[in-house]
Amino acid sequence: MAEQKTMLRALAGETLDVPPIWMMRQAGRYLPEYRATRAEAGDFLSLCYNSELAAEVTLQPIRRYDFDAAILFADILLIPDALGADLWFVTGEGPRLSTITGDSDFGKLKHASDIHEHLSPIYETIRILRRELPAHTTLIGFAGAPWTVATYMIAGKGTPDQGPAHALKAENRPLFNALIGRLTNATIEYLSAQIDAGAEVVKIFDSWAGSLKGDDFRDYALEPTRQIIAALKERHPGIPIIAFPREAGDHYIGFAKATGADCVAIDNSVDSDWAAAHVQTDGCVQGNMAPGHMVTGGDALVSEVRRIRKAFSGGPHIFNLGHGITPDADPENVALMVNTLREG
Repeated sequence: MAEQKTMLRALAGETLDVPPIWMMRQAGRYLPEYRATRAEAGDFLSLCYNSELAAEVTLQPIRRYDFDAAILFADILLIPDALGADLWFVTGEGPRLSTITGDSDFGKLKHASDIHEHLSPIYETIRILRRELPAHTTLIGFAGAPWTVATYMIAGKGTPDQGPAHALKAENRPLFNALIGRLTNATIEYLSAQIDAGAEVVKIFDSWAGSLKGDDFRDYALEPTRQIIAALKERHPGIPIIAFPREAGDHYIGFAKATGADCVAIDNSVDSDWAAAHVQTDGCVQGNMAPGHMVTGGDALVSEVRRIRKAFSGGPHIFNLGHGITPDADPENVALMVNTLREG
C-alpha cells in the first residue's frame, strides 16, 4: 500500500498529474476543533505531550480536507526541553526558554542520547497516528534545524533578526559550535526515533536559515542538515527527507544535492517559475503558495493555485504553502485551495 501513496511517489521523483497536497501548520488555531482540543489540554505544551490529544489534532485537518499527508503535532522546541532547558509559552507572545549564553549554561544540558524518555509521548503519538490515519495518508515527522533551534535557546525567545545568536557566533565560536553540534546529534536521535515509531517521511525546518549569509549559511544551515540526513539515511535506508531552509534565496539552488535531501521546500519569497528552473531540476520541490491567500480567498486564490501547479508541472512537486497557515485564515479558503488543485 505504501508505494501507492502520492506523497511518497512524489518524494521518489515521480511527476504526477495532480501533485499531493498538505499544509504547514495544518493542525492549528484557524480550526475551531483545534481550539477546542487545546482548551481541553490546558496549554500548548500539555497538548504536545498528551499523545491522545496530539494525535487528535493531527487527524482533524485530515478529516476536513483529506490532505495527502499528516504532519505530527509537536513543536521544534521540544528538543531543548528534552535537553534540560526550561521551556514555557506566554499567551499571545510565544515561547520562552532559559538561555545559553556561557559555557556553564551549556554544561547543564543533557547529552543527545538522553532525550528519549522525555520525548516518549511524541513517539506514542506517532504510533497512534499510524493506526488511525487513512491508508492513503502519509505520516510526516519533523524537527527544527540546529541553527533555528539554537536561535531560540540563545535569545530565550524568538527575535526578528536572530541577533543574539549571531552575536554569540561572533564572540564565542567554540561555544556556539558546541551547541550546534549538540543539537545536530539530538536531532538525529529524535528523528530516528520518530522513524522507528512509524513516521514515513521526516522534515527539517530551518525557519531562520535566511539570516545566515556566505560561509555561515554553508557551515550552520547546509552542513548540519547534511549531517542529519546522512545519519538518518544510514540508519533508515530509503527514508524520504524534506529540507526547508526558509528564505534561502539563491542558496536553494543545489541544496538538495549538497545535503542529500529528497525534496526542498521553498518559501513564497521566491518565484515558482524561478524555482522550477533552478531547484526542481535536482528533484522534488515543495511549495510555495503565500499563506495570505488562506485569509483573502476568492479568485486570486484560485488563480494562484493553478499558476503554481502549472509552474511545477514538469517535475515532482508537493503542493504546500510557503510558510505556515496563519490563525486568521478561513477554513473555507483551505477547502477552496484543495478542491481547485484536485479539480485542475
